[in-house]
Amino acid sequence: MAVFSGSRRHFLTTSSVLTGLSLVPAAAWAGTEKALPQKRTTSLALGDVRLLPSPFKTALDVNHTYLLTLEPDRFLHNYRKGAGLTPKAEKYGGWENDTIAGHSLGHYLSAISLMYAQTGDATLKARAAYVIDELALIQGMQGDGYVAGFTRKRPDGTIVDGKELFAEIKAGDIRSAGFDLNGCWVPLYNWHKLYTGLFDAQTFCGLNKGVVVATGLGHYIDSVFAALNDDQVQQVLNCEFGGLNESFAELHARTGDARWLTLAERMHHNRVLDPMIKREDKLANIHSNTTIPKVLGLARLYEITGKADYHTASDFFWERVTGHHSYVIGGNGDREYFFEPDTISRHITEATCEHCATYNMLRLTRFLYSWQPDASRFDYFERAHLNHVLSQQNPKTGMFSYMTPLFTGAERGFSDPVDNWTCCHGTGMESHARHAESIWWQSADTLFVNLYIPSTAQWTTKGASLRMDTGYPYDGGVKLAVTALRRPTRFKLALRVPGWAKTAAVTLNGKPAQAVRDGGYLVIDRVWQAGDKIALDLPLDLRLEATSDNTGIVAVLRGPMVLAADLGPVETPFKATDPALVGDNILAGFEAVDASKALYRTVGIGRPGQLDFVPFYSQYERRSALYFKAFSEADWKVEEAAFLAEQERQRDLAARSVDVMYLGEMQAERDHNLESNVSWPGTYRGRNGRDARQGGFMSFTLKVKPGPLVLQATYWGDDRREYDIVIDGEKLTTVTHKTAPKPGVFFDEEYPVPERFTAGKTHVLIRLQPGDRSTGMIFGMRLFTAVPTNTKVET
Repeated sequence: MAVFSGSRRHFLTTSSVLTGLSLVPAAAWAGTEKALPQKRTTSLALGDVRLLPSPFKTALDVNHTYLLTLEPDRFLHNYRKGAGLTPKAEKYGGWENDTIAGHSLGHYLSAISLMYAQTGDATLKARAAYVIDELALIQGMQGDGYVAGFTRKRPDGTIVDGKELFAEIKAGDIRSAGFDLNGCWVPLYNWHKLYTGLFDAQTFCGLNKGVVVATGLGHYIDSVFAALNDDQVQQVLNCEFGGLNESFAELHARTGDARWLTLAERMHHNRVLDPMIKREDKLANIHSNTTIPKVLGLARLYEITGKADYHTASDFFWERVTGHHSYVIGGNGDREYFFEPDTISRHITEATCEHCATYNMLRLTRFLYSWQPDASRFDYFERAHLNHVLSQQNPKTGMFSYMTPLFTGAERGFSDPVDNWTCCHGTGMESHARHAESIWWQSADTLFVNLYIPSTAQWTTKGASLRMDTGYPYDGGVKLAVTALRRPTRFKLALRVPGWAKTAAVTLNGKPAQAVRDGGYLVIDRVWQAGDKIALDLPLDLRLEATSDNTGIVAVLRGPMVLAADLGPVETPFKATDPALVGDNILAGFEAVDASKALYRTVGIGRPGQLDFVPFYSQYERRSALYFKAFSEADWKVEEAAFLAEQERQRDLAARSVDVMYLGEMQAERDHNLESNVSWPGTYRGRNGRDARQGGFMSFTLKVKPGPLVLQATYWGDDRREYDIVIDGEKLTTVTHKTAPKPGVFFDEEYPVPERFTAGKTHVLIRLQPGDRSTGMIFGMRLFTAVPTNTKVET
């Protein structure tokens, strides 16, 4: 392949040669992929599966309607502007109005391509073709393969097209604090989303021209990396790059060009990925969704190269995340970060379970399952798909949540169709176009049923049509029928038996089936005929699931479904004490109100009162309690007073909080406009923090409200420090700990903020200025309203 010289004429000449590739059928592209024996199963093609009525079909239909309201030209605004073309429409809001602008176009292209495969709606395919034509035009105007929608902020605050930062990168001027690269918010992550959209457009819509655009952009990106030595590449990779390694592995697979495989393997982030190859869990305090896509890249590289290290890392990572870092609904991360393994009970907060992270974990699960069909993979997949992904879209509005809070009484917030686009809005559009993707799987001689979702399927290799009818997970009965078959044919039908199921019964044409239990499946091996009917019955018993680190904190499940206590509408703030479950046999204290709707009520075991339990995912506009402290009757009598007092203290602090700054965490620091010098983030005992040393500083904004406030800082008790707290240029106080203030523990220290510091303001600038010592590690700062002097609060 020619290397782009940078002249527009040269690029247009090369592009005209590449454009010829757009005439090659999609099957020919796929044929360039090296066939390796590891891929033992594949899901049925998305276009061969159709959903029947169910909550998943509702989610798909609502998303379909929403996607048709979106305007491609609004996504293309910055792309055209950066190439010197006049934008055709105003851009969307939220992140699309920040330096990360452009990433949503990749999500959109994936979503409409997936939805086209699911529905056959020709309007969506036409829109995908339009987007790719526009990108090809924009790429031609750029003249060197470049195409992007992101911008960069110069040191003087000026916002310009993002292209200029790459000259600095190539010159070795590389600056990043984790999410920013030389003043641009995650540009390589942005390109990963675009690549995925281009590939999905080819896979699901047959639009090969997108790979031509992808190849041209690949030449530009390769020229940037070619200018860097290995250490500089690692510097660049310290900034979130999504799964761009997967993108170039996939580009290699689709074009057969070895240069893309070389580039993919060069995008190996040593600090994060090498411990996984060694089977070391070093995940604590690293950003969850920055990490998962890198592992997806390793998984794709394993399929292409067969290198054992890539398999080891992918499998180990999946096992650690699903088994030791995930909540009961299948999501992971507190404030987007992994924490120490098996410490779930300490991280039940209002900022749990970023949707993007679960979206990508489900993709990783599909990779691993395709190599070895193990039913336990789909025990996790089903849990996360039902309880997290389905909870992420409000079916009334079609909008998406960013986090799914597990904190008792928290509100599940949703996005806006136009003005607050985020990453999870993007993956939400994709997730709810994928609900039929993983139900039915195939190998050479077996049809696997992994998800019990009402649907029809065409198994083209066997000439078979099938239908599944079920009320699962509300009803444990599943009915399958072979509705058409080209001729009587022998094959195996494998029905997944979930790990939680104590029993499973299967019949064939009304009689007990001769089924063999194998690898988590009931397998029927026979010569099938049109009209054959199978019935599977799974018991949907209630059970408790404790957190691995604290058996006294439990969640309630019914089959695969997580239940939650309904705490009322979101319009009513939850101010009550967190509910608890008390009894020597807690499960015996549940009675069915309507089992067909998974509705239950406690009898005698609820504290401070009885509780109504409902499916967690359905609490779109309701407040919930999902994790509960569980006590025996004897323990409750001993701990009741202390438990209630602590709950009230925490509730009071949360209610009075105006703003919280989690120092040392990239997203929080970005959201609060952190600026710093001679300052570094770090972790200690599982907590993120930041310090500033002599000659440096750190500053950030916090929201304020009228009235006296208190600033609270969290420290480690062995640290020594000396620094000034300055608010909008005026010193509030000097913090001095010349000796260890409280050895061996974390502790909070409070500093009253007189009203003159905040009068008439909505935000203030907090500056932490070291003196002769450093600030020491500060693990967070919280601003909350002071207790009125005439109010007594017992501790």
